[in-house]
Amino acid sequence: VRGIAERQLAEVDRIVRDCFEARDDIQPVTRGELQALMRDGLVTLIDVRPPDEFALGHVPGAVNVPLGEVKAWSQGADPGREIVAYCRGPWCVMSFEAVAALRSLGHSVRRLEDGMPEWKAAGLPVEMAA
Repeated sequence: VRGIAERQLAEVDRIVRDCFEARDDIQPVTRGELQALMRDGLVTLIDVRPPDEFALGHVPGAVNVPLGEVKAWSQGADPGREIVAYCRGPWCVMSFEAVAALRSLGHSVRRLEDGMPEWKAAGLPVEMAA
């Protein structure tokens, strides 16, 4: 039984790795890099989680753009300004989908390598909706 479980776990690990790595052909942004970019005013940070999650806590300076609204939001975005998207973490597909949608519209966009749970766990500042 253990051997079967180990083979299955290895197969699942390979599938997950292949799925996520294939989606991310540009190096993601680290937390430290994002902090520097935000401090220097060089990026627009979007949180693509639903509004209720955003209200419970988000990276300071982030704009809430739920995944379903990304394309509409992008029409007013500065095409010369880099965008960084984040969501629930490295295994959440929302930031990958937002990056793909924005790139297809010609925007320069990357994703945060992790998400809000990791941001909070690192003890970094969190802003709450008013």
